[in-house]
Amino acid sequence: MGQVNALIIDDNAKNVAVLARLLAVEGVSSDKVMNPSQLEAVLERMDQVDIIFLDLELPGTNGYQILAWLKSDPRFQAVPVVAYTVHVDEISVAQQRGFDSFLGKPIRYDRFPSQLRRILRGEQVWETA
Repeated sequence: MGQVNALIIDDNAKNVAVLARLLAVEGVSSDKVMNPSQLEAVLERMDQVDIIFLDLELPGTNGYQILAWLKSDPRFQAVPVVAYTVHVDEISVAQQRGFDSFLGKPIRYDRFPSQLRRILRGEQVWETA
């Protein structure tokens, strides 16, 4: 697998830092969007997006609205979008709305490497803990 780049969309700095560190350990670089209004600008300057981690609760919007916007853009239709949230009861809604995978927060350090590899291989991963 060549260089992989992730996009993290989450307004919680601690969650972003933890996920970025977990990705870095797996050799995955990441770009971060903490304010949804900056999403388009960040995407414009990214050369490559291989996986997107999207929190469901965001200021002024929600993960479902952002997912619909991303999936309407041909550049991201083939990119797996992972719902990444403390609201594990949303798992079936996330599946119905078109997310490709679901990881409950907090991310499990011991399971994350395998979850990430499976998602990048095109598998869907639906785990609440």
